[in-house]
Amino acid sequence: MGIVGGDLSVMVFLPAVGALVVLLMARGMTGALLKTALAFTLLTFLWSLRLLWRFDPALAGMQLVERYGWIPGFGIEYHVGVDGISLFLVLLTTLLGPIVILASWTISERIKEYLFFMLVLETGMLGAFVALDLFLFYVFWEVMLVPMYFLIGVWGGPRRIYAALKFVLYTMAGSLLMLIAIIYLAARHYEVAQTLTFDLLRIYQLSLPYEEQWWLFWAFALSFAIKVPLFPLHTWLPDAHVEAPTAGSVILAAILLKMGTYGFLRFAIPLFPEATLAAAPAISALAVIGIIYGALVAMMQADLKKLVAYSSVSHLGFVVLGLFVLNLQGMEGALYQMLNHGLSTGALFLIVGMIYERRHTRMIEDFGGLWRQLPVFSACFLVVTLSSIGLPGLNGFVGEFLILLGVFKNSPWWAAAAATGVVLGAVYMLWMFRRVVFGPLSRPENQKLKDVDLREMAILAPILALIVFMGVYPKPFLARMKASVAQVVERLDSKREALPLVVEGRKETGSKADGN
Repeated sequence: MGIVGGDLSVMVFLPAVGALVVLLMARGMTGALLKTALAFTLLTFLWSLRLLWRFDPALAGMQLVERYGWIPGFGIEYHVGVDGISLFLVLLTTLLGPIVILASWTISERIKEYLFFMLVLETGMLGAFVALDLFLFYVFWEVMLVPMYFLIGVWGGPRRIYAALKFVLYTMAGSLLMLIAIIYLAARHYEVAQTLTFDLLRIYQLSLPYEEQWWLFWAFALSFAIKVPLFPLHTWLPDAHVEAPTAGSVILAAILLKMGTYGFLRFAIPLFPEATLAAAPAISALAVIGIIYGALVAMMQADLKKLVAYSSVSHLGFVVLGLFVLNLQGMEGALYQMLNHGLSTGALFLIVGMIYERRHTRMIEDFGGLWRQLPVFSACFLVVTLSSIGLPGLNGFVGEFLILLGVFKNSPWWAAAAATGVVLGAVYMLWMFRRVVFGPLSRPENQKLKDVDLREMAILAPILALIVFMGVYPKPFLARMKASVAQVVERLDSKREALPLVVEGRKETGSKADGN
C-alpha cells in the first residue's frame, strides 16, 4: 500500500518550470540565466531530500505514490512512486543537477538554449526513475533523448554531429522494440483481466507462458543493454562521451547509463522471471567480457576522456553481472555500484573538464608534474581515482565486494574472471594518474596553471564527501535498498524450481511436433 503525496510531482517538474523561466528570459542575461538554472536545480535537490525523511525502509513496495487519470480510454495513467530501488538514483540525479550547472559556468555560446535543455533533461531522468505506468515510463525515456542529442550536437566537440546521431539511432532502435513489448503486455492484460492498463504493478501479476516471456524479455533487454551499454552494443558510448561537453559527459555517465541497469532491475527481471533465469548465463558472460574488454581498451587510450569513457564499459559490466547473478548480495551490490559509478566517474569527467579548460588538451602525454603546480586539484584527483579502482574505505570497494560475493556464491570461476577487471582497472587508472600528476613539471604550459577556485571546489566537495561517507558507512543506503531488492529476488526464487520443468516441457513439445 503506497503513501499518497505530491512530493514526487513537484520534484519531477520543478526543472521543467525552470526551463520555461529560462526560455522567457532575455538572451543576453548570461549571469541571470545561470543563476536561475542553478536556483531551480538547487530547489529540486532540497525538495528531493523530503523523500529520505518520508521513506520507510521497512516497506518493500512503492511509497509516495501518486495516481491520476491521463488517457483513460487507453488505460494510461500518470502513476509515479519510489521504492528502495529508485530512491537513491533519484537523489543522485537531483544532487548532480546543480553540480553540472556550476560546471557549465564556462559555456559561452547559446547559454539560454543550453540551460533549457539541461533542465528538460533533468525532468526526463527523474520522471523515468519514478514512473509506474509503462506508457509514462516510455514517454520520459524518449524525452531524455532530445536534450542530450542537442547537448552533444550543438555544444560538443569536432565530431559532435556524428556522435549525437549515433547516440540517438542506437537508443531509438532499442526503444522501438520496447514500445512493441509494452503494447503487447497491455493487450495481454486486457485479454486476461478484461481491463486495459499500462500499470506496471498490475502487469507484474500477469503469468505469461515461458515462450512469450522469452521474446518480451529480449525486447526490453535489448533496449536496456544499448543504454548501459553492454558489450558488444557499446560502440556509441566513447564517441558520445568524447564529443559531449563536460556537463553532458557527467550526466551521460552518472545517470543516463544507469537507465539501462535500472530498467533491467525494475522491468525486465521482475516482469519476465522465467526468461530472466534462462537468459542470465548468456548476459553474465557478456558482462564479464565487457569488464575485461573495457579495461584492456581503456589501458590503450592516450586521451583522458576516452580512457574514462572505456572505463565505464568495464564498470557497468560489473553492475550487469551483479544483477544477473540473481541473488541478494549481487543485486544489492549492483544497485550500490550504480550510485558509486555515478559519483566516481562523474567526478572524473568533471576533473578532465577542469584540466581541459586550462590546457585545451586531453592528451595524457601533454601533462606531468601537476602535483607541484596544482596540489589541491591533484589531491581531489587522487581520491576520485582511488574510489574508481575500489580502494577499501571509499565507495567503490563496497559495491565491488558485494557483487563479487554474490557472483562467487553462484560461480567461483565467474568471480575470478570478473576480479581480473578490478586488477586491470587499478593498472590503467594508476598508470594514467602517475603520468598526469607525478614526474617532472617539464612543459612550460603546465608551469603557469592555476589551482582549483571556489566554484570548482563547490563542484567537487559534495562528491568527495559522499565518496568517503559511502565507503566508510554504507548501512543507511543498503538498509533502504534491501526490502525492495529482496522482493525481486523472492519473485525469481519462486520461479527458479519450476524453470527446468518449463524448459523440459517445451523441448518435449518440440520433439513431438517433429515427429520424434
